[in-house]
Amino acid sequence: MSPAQRDRSGVDEPRFRDALRGLPSRVWIVSLGILINQVGNFLPVFIVLYLVGGGHSASAAGLVLGVSGLGKVLGNAVGGQLADRIGRRWTIVLSALTTAGLTAVAPFLGPLPAIVAVVGLIGVTSQVYRPAAAAVLVDSVAATNQHRLAAFGVFRFAMNVGAALGGVVGGVLASTSYVGLFLANAAACLLFGVVMAVLLRDAPLARSDRDAADGCADRVVGYPQLLADRVLVRFLLMTVVAEFVYIQSSVGLPLHVSDVGLGERHYGLLIGLNGLLVLVLELPITGAVSRYRPGHVLAVGNLVTGVGLALTGFTTDMVLLSATVLVWSLGEMINSSISQAYVGSLAPPRMVGRYQGLHGVAATIGTGAGSLIGGALYAIGPWALWTLVGAAGVLSAQLGLPPRRRGRGRRDPDDRGDVPGQANPREASVER
Repeated sequence: MSPAQRDRSGVDEPRFRDALRGLPSRVWIVSLGILINQVGNFLPVFIVLYLVGGGHSASAAGLVLGVSGLGKVLGNAVGGQLADRIGRRWTIVLSALTTAGLTAVAPFLGPLPAIVAVVGLIGVTSQVYRPAAAAVLVDSVAATNQHRLAAFGVFRFAMNVGAALGGVVGGVLASTSYVGLFLANAAACLLFGVVMAVLLRDAPLARSDRDAADGCADRVVGYPQLLADRVLVRFLLMTVVAEFVYIQSSVGLPLHVSDVGLGERHYGLLIGLNGLLVLVLELPITGAVSRYRPGHVLAVGNLVTGVGLALTGFTTDMVLLSATVLVWSLGEMINSSISQAYVGSLAPPRMVGRYQGLHGVAATIGTGAGSLIGGALYAIGPWALWTLVGAAGVLSAQLGLPPRRRGRGRRDPDDRGDVPGQANPREASVER
């Protein structure tokens, strides 16, 4: 394979390894920030145990989780708008500082309504940074598939390392004091915000992007206008379905593990296997798939994930369950970085935050719907859930593929420029 390959627009595509070596400092800074944030991200993991241990019912804990989920949908939408309005850096700082303050208050709340309100607000503020962080990565690298995937691959690696460390640290703190747990979470958010405020600077737009964006600067483009982009809508539908499938690793899988006579320890081992695979293999797999067309990679990843999780219903022991984890973990690793990189390639200048915000909204909706529908279907009959998971995996794979051309003048989605408020896609390299 040659040191560089050429994409269809004539832009030199470097090898993935070369793209990794050439990543600008902004990518490493925001990845450091997400590592810090994930190490201390305890509240979403331990909130149910905290509430039940404090005397609240399981239904009350479910209510808190439901409100938090709605807050996360809103947080992604708000974060996308803020990232494009006030800038990536200050959106991230605002998200981190407000989350820190609210999390520090959480363990001192008594009445359930107050807990619901504060945890719901944390759901909003804790997600506001996500579209902005993704936009930093898109802004900071050249507009090639290899560069985008390298940036998101490093970001995801930092996130996975932080989550792994956070699980261990959180377990130790929770066994000692939930007050200490939530205060440590708040401290991590505060440190995240300080690091971003001190080290991160927003990337300037390239001249071609700046000129193109100035042509539509007087036009207010909101989320309803963005949804006129049919390629984006297809991608968002794919994301909802794909997340519905993937969340069954946290909903249907533990229920199945219990039904076949295994316990929490076995489920923990399965999730630990998934975490180990992702931590060790995700970045190399991202590099391996970076040479292929994003739509085809998304389709393969979605199909593999759906098949792997659907096969769960046919397993009865740890050996077979571990085999299915290997399959759907492979699908997860194929898709993980490319989904955000792909939506970044769809976004025109000054709309990257909103495009990433819509991606976050779609992912959160898929996760929430999958949790509710998955549990209800499993109660009706496990076969119903696993059949739906398999069908949804096929559907998400189909949605990942570019739509067929209907005429000679029909553009391929990877080459199109028909996005609201912008004549051309974001294909120029940015200044560093």
